Amino acid sequence: MVKMATVWDRTAEFLSDNIAAIVPIALLAFFVPASIEGNFEAAMTGAGPGLTALLSGLKIVFALVSLWGSLAITAMALDIASERSAANIATRRFLPALVVWLVMFAGAALLVLPIPAVLTFNGYDMAAIANRETVEMSRSMAWFIGIYLVALTIFLLWVLARLIVATPVVVRENRVLSAFGQSWSLTRGTALRIVGVILLYAIVSMVAGLAAKTVFGSIFTLVAGNDGGVTLASVMTSIVVAAVQSAFMVISPAFTAKLYLALTAQAGFRHGETAV
Repeated sequence: MVKMATVWDRTAEFLSDNIAAIVPIALLAFFVPASIEGNFEAAMTGAGPGLTALLSGLKIVFALVSLWGSLAITAMALDIASERSAANIATRRFLPALVVWLVMFAGAALLVLPIPAVLTFNGYDMAAIANRETVEMSRSMAWFIGIYLVALTIFLLWVLARLIVATPVVVRENRVLSAFGQSWSLTRGTALRIVGVILLYAIVSMVAGLAAKTVFGSIFTLVAGNDGGVTLASVMTSIVVAAVQSAFMVISPAFTAKLYLALTAQAGFRHGETAV
């Protein structure tokens, strides 16, 4: 039986042994995009449609760069690539991995669609809700949305646990959509433990990011002032928060790669078997 503590130990060992190779990838793929994107919300305040569209486009570009970085770290953690070849593997497997992530995103989006559909059917102004305007909502509707979101969150957590090693499967086994079935098979019987790890990771990363933003944001505001919009204080805060986020973004692909290796070893899976 795969022990999450053992997987964490192997993840920590990999990160400590390969820190010199990981840092350049983390800086390029995680830290720089996150530090820049951290100012987008302030920059969008009162911005015209042109600037808003540009910043939205940059968000997509940054997300793609982060995906590439995750693939590179995954390849290294799977022990199939050196620092140099990891970038090549990430580039080769980028499109298949992107397809897998888009399919998962589309599936999650479809499950959320009943909420706006029900609101529209009952006469609520979706445009006002999208613009974050105050909209009066009946108690029954609020209860429906609340219960549905709780149930959906639980369901998505379970599905995420079953598909958590889909990316390592894409990288290691050269699969595309069949990575879903392989991940589903490998995680059979371990979903609840993986859900616990996901919840712990989410809580710790959110608390760390919020703490960095609150503490350092307050300090930089006191020192440099903050008149709204993009200021020196907001830029410095986004850099600190990006550093914290980057650390967690490095941990995630490394852990899933080590989890994949542990699961395949448990299943007696022979690396290099039939790839789709």
